[in-house]
Amino acid sequence: MNLKVGDKVAVLDEAFSGKISKIEGNTVFIETDDGFFLDFQENELLKLNEKDNLKSRVFSEHSFSEVLSEKEQHTKRKSVRVKPKDRNQPAMEVDLHIHNLTDNQRNLSNYDMLTLQLDTAKRQLEFAIGKRIQKVVFIHGVGEGVLKMELETLFSRYDNVKHYDADFKKYGIGATEVYIFQNA
Repeated sequence: MNLKVGDKVAVLDEAFSGKISKIEGNTVFIETDDGFFLDFQENELLKLNEKDNLKSRVFSEHSFSEVLSEKEQHTKRKSVRVKPKDRNQPAMEVDLHIHNLTDNQRNLSNYDMLTLQLDTAKRQLEFAIGKRIQKVVFIHGVGEGVLKMELETLFSRYDNVKHYDADFKKYGIGATEVYIFQNA
């Protein structure tokens, strides 16, 4: 494109146009119609004829009123219907089974595994609090109940957290659901 100082140009992917005030290599400096000085690459600009304006160039194939009426037509929005039982499903699940947390658990003692699981639970709970997620399910499995007791101790340290057994139909007895009270 052969642009020169004084040419009227429109900026691609932007909603403004202006006149070229200076050209240095592929960088073109323009003064917008609003009086701002901006620089663009030559390939980001579209040269306009003197009688052209952005509206006439954009709507050359369709009349402006035709496009405007198409935009103003009200289309019926489809509402996504959420079933009552799905409405209360937790937004986040954290599986604390050790094989999901590490690739190699052979060299870990029981203490190391429990520490890894509790650190993960604490990190995920802090994340949920920070992101204002109200419900989180921690899947801990059945086992001997050591992890479940430790999780209950962890959750009781938070004033804004209530914990209880998760949905039995979905998780069995190996999961605890946490409700995080959101302060305004």
